[in-house]
Amino acid sequence: MPSDIIGTNVYNLKLSDFQFKKGPLFANIVLIDEINRAPAKTQSALFEAMEERQITVEGTTYPLAPPFIVLATQNPIEQEGTYRLPEAQLDRFLFKIEVGYPTLEHETKIISDFHERKNSVDIKTVNSVLNPADIKKCREDVCSIIVEQNLISYIAKIVDQTRNNPSLYLGASPRASIAILASAKAIAAMRGRDFVTPDDIKFVAVPVLKHRIMLTPEKEMEGITTNEVIKQILEKIEIPR
Repeated sequence: MPSDIIGTNVYNLKLSDFQFKKGPLFANIVLIDEINRAPAKTQSALFEAMEERQITVEGTTYPLAPPFIVLATQNPIEQEGTYRLPEAQLDRFLFKIEVGYPTLEHETKIISDFHERKNSVDIKTVNSVLNPADIKKCREDVCSIIVEQNLISYIAKIVDQTRNNPSLYLGASPRASIAILASAKAIAAMRGRDFVTPDDIKFVAVPVLKHRIMLTPEKEMEGITTNEVIKQILEKIEIPR
C-alpha cells in the first residue's frame, strides 16, 4: 500500500492524538526492488517525492532531507504479477540502465566470492566515501559547468525529433531535455572538464530517453528498439561546431 512507503498517522493513546510515523521513503537513498510488482497506487505515491522532494499526508507536507535519490529495479514486463509503470513515473527517473547477464569470467568470480565468504557478510568492509556536504559541493560544481547556447539548441532538437518521428507513438517531454542537460554536465565533470561537448550529450541521450519514448505498434512488431530509434535521431541531427 502507499502508506507502506510514505508512512501513516498512528494514534497515540498517551497523548490522545495522532502521530505521523515516517516510512522508508524518508531515507536519503531509496532502493525499490522489483518496482513493477507494486500496484499503480503505490507507484504513484513516489511522484511527489521524486519531483518535489517532499511528501504530503492528510494535508501536511514533510520535506525530504537532501541528498535524496530513488533507485529501482524492474522485472521483464512479460513476467507474471507485474504492472506497467505509468509514463509520468518513468519520466521522473533520470536513467534507465539495462543490466544483462554477467560474463563467464564475472560469474565465476561471483561464485568464488560467495564460496569464500561462507554465508557471512562483513558490513565493516563497506567504507563511506562521501558525506552529505561532499555531495552538495559536487552538485554545485556540476551546476556551474559551462554549456554554450548552440548545445542547448542541440538538446532541444534531439528531444523535438522524438515527437516528430514516425517510429514513435510517444515522444519525450521537456523533463527529458532538462535531464539530458543535467546528465551531460555531470559527465563533463567526471571527464575532468568544466564545459559540455556534443559527445557528452550523445553519450547520455540513450539512457535518458529510452524509457521516456514509446514505439508504434508496427515498429514493435518489426523488432525495432527504442535504442535504435534514438541513435538514428542522433545521426540525422547536425552536430554543433
